[in-house]
Amino acid sequence: MASDSRFLTAEWRNLIMLNYEVDPAILKPYLPAYTEIDLWEGKCLVSMVGFMFKETRVLGIKWPWHVNFEEVNLRFYVRHYDGKQWKRGTVFVSEIVPKKMIVLIANNLYKEHYRALPMRHSVTKAGPDHTNFLYEWKLNEQWNKIGATVRNSLKPILPGSAEEFIFEHYWGYNKLSYTKTMQYQVEHIRWQVAEVHDYVFEANIKELYGEAFVPYLNVKAFSAFWANGSEVAVKVADKLFFAPVLPDGW
Repeated sequence: MASDSRFLTAEWRNLIMLNYEVDPAILKPYLPAYTEIDLWEGKCLVSMVGFMFKETRVLGIKWPWHVNFEEVNLRFYVRHYDGKQWKRGTVFVSEIVPKKMIVLIANNLYKEHYRALPMRHSVTKAGPDHTNFLYEWKLNEQWNKIGATVRNSLKPILPGSAEEFIFEHYWGYNKLSYTKTMQYQVEHIRWQVAEVHDYVFEANIKELYGEAFVPYLNVKAFSAFWANGSEVAVKVADKLFFAPVLPDGW
């Protein structure tokens, strides 16, 4: 990818993915035009994600106090047929970071759904064979959290696995209107994963994501994954324009 097409470069590290099965109907307000829900073995999944941004550069520049920071987001999975191939991508319901400038840039240029809240993280030993990873964010004077206890042993993501479905997405889609979608590309190497021994997720789901998500995120996760991450590059976004004809059911 040519360097001048890179809007953002960074490292995404220590990614926790807690995955929950939901009714696809609750995702309809967020579904971009001419994408469709991508199912895993017939199940509609959303993921609560916590990870670290490191060595962040926007337009090639390391902006002071915006280089290393936490992010927690809620995302789901879609696919888009471009006339030649299916592109598997993600759509974000909400993204939390501790930096207001990130919110301003991402929401205005990429039409994302960022908000800025106080955040913190920790990495601690959990015996000789495991490590605890924890991400926290403060809302209404209460600390919310997502964390995992992970075995200290990396393995590759296997083709056709559930981990591949969750981690291997190289496109992002945002809904601009019922007939217009923004598309951007993310590039990184194939990550490695490690076994999640235990996890924690405590959050004000209703205030963060809305009443519709409460019954689905307030239960045991369908699956819990962790990946080591890598360097990533996000290309400058483009817009997908479509004829003003709404899909059936809209």
